Amino acid sequence: MLAVCAAIERGWAPSAEEVERILKARAWALALELAPAEAADVRIEVVDFLLAYEHYAIESRYVREVYPLESLTPVPCAPAFVRGVINLRGEILSVIDIKTFFDLPVRGLTDLDKVIVLQSGNMSFGILADAITGVRRIPTADIQASLPTLRDIRTAYLRGVTSDRTVILDADKLLFDTNIIVRQLVNE
Repeated sequence: MLAVCAAIERGWAPSAEEVERILKARAWALALELAPAEAADVRIEVVDFLLAYEHYAIESRYVREVYPLESLTPVPCAPAFVRGVINLRGEILSVIDIKTFFDLPVRGLTDLDKVIVLQSGNMSFGILADAITGVRRIPTADIQASLPTLRDIRTAYLRGVTSDRTVILDADKLLFDTNIIVRQLVNE
């Protein structure tokens, strides 16, 4: 440090190459410092809903619409988690009860039940929700990877958990899982 101070007092000036090296090093250091701040600003928009008194969310880019459950037609010989089909403006959509699929306590259908229509590409179906609690933006930095109380089938469809214990479901896994897609024929 003393040598640098003495060189400055004698009128030492760095060469053009040294100035360029120093400026590049400073720019690189500044760029590295900004990257985590930018990452903290990344947010996802989610639709919050209730399932068996627990808070869940799903990324809104997969939600085509939310529809009040009006009439549900049961489908014979379907798995228990397939509650039936609905006619949504001429389109027949399967409705999945993920409470049953996740082995959550079932409290029955109420007037407040909603169908969240999920869509990605040409795959679409509805999932039942007890109630829609809103839409919000969540910083991706606030999403924890796991929650110890979640076990079994739910962990396979988990994107993460927020600090307020909202479980964020992975819509891609739900939409393209072969366990949910039913391709069964009934023998007559």
